[in-house]
Amino acid sequence: MRQDIIDLYDDYTHERIGRRAFMDRLAVLAGGTAAASAVLPMLKNNYAKAAIVAPDDDRISAEEVSFPGADGEVTGYLVRPADASGPLPGVVVIHENRGLNPHIEDVARRVALEGFVALAPDFLSPLGGTPADEDQAREMIGQLDRPQTVQNAVAAVAFLMDQDATTDKIGVVGFCWGGAMTNQVAVHSADVAAAVPYYGSQPASEDAAKIQAPLLLQYAGLDERINAGIPAYEEALQAAGVDYTIHIYEGANHAFNNDTNEARYDQETADLAWSRTIDFFKQHLGG
Repeated sequence: MRQDIIDLYDDYTHERIGRRAFMDRLAVLAGGTAAASAVLPMLKNNYAKAAIVAPDDDRISAEEVSFPGADGEVTGYLVRPADASGPLPGVVVIHENRGLNPHIEDVARRVALEGFVALAPDFLSPLGGTPADEDQAREMIGQLDRPQTVQNAVAAVAFLMDQDATTDKIGVVGFCWGGAMTNQVAVHSADVAAAVPYYGSQPASEDAAKIQAPLLLQYAGLDERINAGIPAYEEALQAAGVDYTIHIYEGANHAFNNDTNEARYDQETADLAWSRTIDFFKQHLGG
């Protein structure tokens, strides 16, 4: 997939251009309307490829849960190893700007198989929950009240910590929109013991001093929009004495971890970043 087409799709999915403008420009880049229609499915997520760990895998125990948020109930997907003999560290898994979809549920199952209790909240709960249509979900994400959403994420950490199945060590990992939210949870929750934002926008520099958890920052080398905020964030983290590690994966696109997206998924980079994520959580959370 050509990089200019990927960059255009990124502009569209992050609401810098509307759908009509996106399709018009895609037709120009692809060489016509028919070619654009053929390219579009390769740009969108294909959730039929989501289940690296099947929902009914007998190595896990999964259930739908709900917990009190800032202004109403938040639903979520809670997964633990089926053979757990005692409390385990917990990890909150924060979805992209498509809501809690099959891919993120699968990521939560992968986390559980690494020896953690994973909670993937649906942050579109205040608007009725994540719809099947990913474009609709993306539009709904833009309608969320941001301070309320941050508080819902903080509530997710507290809920997971209060489970009998978990220890008092809770980490957070998030992707894209969820990467930005992971940074915000690190700012606003003193209960977070480790945070791993994937290609997420950075918090305000003055908020860096509030972060107590060690950070593992994962960025894509081709993600110019997000990466523009890295220097100021690093400067603020260093000034505040925050423990952080940063990896920028050269040649990788934004959303490189999403294996349901043919255009942007990078298996080698995703595998390396994932191994670093799990090692980081085991180091700081135990397990």
